[in-house]
Amino acid sequence: MTAVNDLDEQQALPREYERRFAASAAYRRRVWAVLTSEFFQRYVPRDGAVLDVGCGWGEFINNIDARMRYGMDLNPSSAGRLDPGVTFFHQDCSQRWPLEDGTLDVVFTSNFFEHLPDKTALRRTLIEALRCLRPGGRIVCLGPNIKYVPAAYWDFWDHYLPLTELALEEVLSLVGFRVDECRGRFLPYTMSRGFEPPTWLVSAYLKVPLLWNLVGRQFLVAGSKESP
Repeated sequence: MTAVNDLDEQQALPREYERRFAASAAYRRRVWAVLTSEFFQRYVPRDGAVLDVGCGWGEFINNIDARMRYGMDLNPSSAGRLDPGVTFFHQDCSQRWPLEDGTLDVVFTSNFFEHLPDKTALRRTLIEALRCLRPGGRIVCLGPNIKYVPAAYWDFWDHYLPLTELALEEVLSLVGFRVDECRGRFLPYTMSRGFEPPTWLVSAYLKVPLLWNLVGRQFLVAGSKESP
């Protein structure tokens, strides 16, 4: 979940995941099955290659349909949560990725950038994403928008880097992406605490963008790598 290199921090990650997600793990899997099939699959070609940066327990990457699936996380326990068909990279995302240039069709990340220690780590991560994407490949970013969760954002111990959709749009452009979609409001803030709506309600929510503007607290920003 985080790109901090300190060994103690890495060893704490499995405990953090268990404390935060264990009770809601089954529900989160059901929700992400809906999110991937009814929304995010549109970004991912079924015959393509996709990397989930900060993959956690694999809620996205286990559910998405793609020819090649990769997950990256500093939490070593993530490997045991991923489907057998997912290749796991246990590493700091701001360091060079173990992929050749232009091998990915999509880089996806959800609720991860806020865990990076600083803007330098985010910029290096985005540069790696750009390198590994083929021309025309896409990056899709979901995360809490500090404009709409200014206080609740800090309820999580490992939140470091506050972002808005406009800040992310700007840095994507600066490293070389073309920004194709920039929504300040998309999903509600968090599934790790509070109300767990039934999955049929999640499906209905995705079909009514007007609701996104009312209760959305997370941004959705997508960009693409232009041809040389």
